[in-house]
Amino acid sequence: MNGSFRQATSRGARRAAFAVLASCLLTSSLLAISSQAARAETFALAADTEIVGTPGFYVAKTDDTLLDVARDNDLGYAQLMTSNRDLDPWRPGDGHAVFLPNVYLLPPGPRKGIVIDLLGQRLYYFPPGGKTVESYPIGAGAEAGMTPRGTTKVVGKVVKPAWYVPKSIREEQPDLPAMVPPGPDNPLGEYAFRLGWPSYLIHGTNKPYGIGRNVSHGCIHLYPEDIEKLFHEVPIGTPVRVTDDPMRLAWVDGELYLALAPTHAQIEEISQNQPMRPSVPKDLHARVLAAAGAQANRIDWHAVDEIGRRRPGMPIAITLAPEGAGEGTGGVAELPRIDTSGAVASSMSGDAPENPPQDAAAPSANAAP
Repeated sequence: MNGSFRQATSRGARRAAFAVLASCLLTSSLLAISSQAARAETFALAADTEIVGTPGFYVAKTDDTLLDVARDNDLGYAQLMTSNRDLDPWRPGDGHAVFLPNVYLLPPGPRKGIVIDLLGQRLYYFPPGGKTVESYPIGAGAEAGMTPRGTTKVVGKVVKPAWYVPKSIREEQPDLPAMVPPGPDNPLGEYAFRLGWPSYLIHGTNKPYGIGRNVSHGCIHLYPEDIEKLFHEVPIGTPVRVTDDPMRLAWVDGELYLALAPTHAQIEEISQNQPMRPSVPKDLHARVLAAAGAQANRIDWHAVDEIGRRRPGMPIAITLAPEGAGEGTGGVAELPRIDTSGAVASSMSGDAPENPPQDAAAPSANAAP
């Protein structure tokens, strides 16, 4: 489905998909939504569109790694591992279902040009006309704060860029030359966008397993196939906005959805195949209350607290059915209840997947520009 176009998900289909999404993340049940790999999808965009995409599943084969699954489905590594913490990234196991969190709550603010969500580790491109949006996984700064926040624009486009190694990086790695020419050893890949911020680029990579991880010195990395597609679509002068708010809330079809991304430190823990230490935002309840407004009595606070603890990244409904509404209404009463067992995914047969060995090494990715 490379570059495929998808209409906005219907209300009923979205409810069904999110029921399974919440069930997969927060209970031990599993239903197959889709097993078809997808790349760089283009989603239809209306003025009131808040959520795009549909979660799915991939049935692992003997030789698969989760790095392969992530790239084949245009997901970042940490994004995939957040939803599949019980799986060994090197050996997910033949026949095991890998949950594909291909669903996103769009970032707030102007829907124009490129919007980079650092903690969600996604790049969104809103082409001229306002009718569609594209979403791509990214690799971001190895340290929090390395990438500037705010607005800039694309000021140049380079094919086969040479890498002029910054002094700060040469001090860290003195064996590096002053310039790395185009080729397989060049960490900029085949394409690069120059930004109005000097020394910061959006570019490809010669280490695609770093996508969805904290690997750069502040630049934004994309999979080689994604930067190639984006390079031919985005003109010079396109605005670029960079945000780092991990929390989003939006009302969709009478239901309030919460998306909470892992922190920078948690992304690093996930990338290193370590337990993710909980970090509940101090303003979580306050922001949920503000978004709920007059319908605060419908909030499922147990669900909110579980999302705060687990930070799954994907949007999940946190509203209960309105008083007097029955199951026949097709409302949020159909959503599963939160299960605190900690199960994240299971096999297609309904059994929980095998736990990874405790000494399973995480795939490595050295910091790059």
